[in-house]
Amino acid sequence: MIVGTGVDIVDVERFKRQLERTPRLRERLFVAHERDLTLNSLAARFAVKEAAAKALLAPPGMIWQDCWITNDEHGAPRLHTTGTVAEVAERRGVQTWHVTISHDGGMAVAFVVAEGSGGPKSD
Repeated sequence: MIVGTGVDIVDVERFKRQLERTPRLRERLFVAHERDLTLNSLAARFAVKEAAAKALLAPPGMIWQDCWITNDEHGAPRLHTTGTVAEVAERRGVQTWHVTISHDGGMAVAFVVAEGSGGPKSD
């Protein structure tokens, strides 16, 4: 069952200016292994984080570093959660995340589907 969906698009040049204007922004938005990626990859990962928040109905208090993206052996993106994001996902019954990312023409886009039971997990 689809629990939520989210989509986000990021203007890469605008994102670059934000990173330059606020030097600590990279540390606030990304976990250590993400911070040295190319600008296109950072913008795409930020779009994933935004899309995941939307799939969870944009809960207040979400900590950006509580979700991050890795790639599997085939290069497909995988969303990982902990802390604030994992807590909201569990309350909403999310069991699996589906993620797709693309960047072209100065834009990065991500689409996220949260799949699960559609309700809180029972103990």
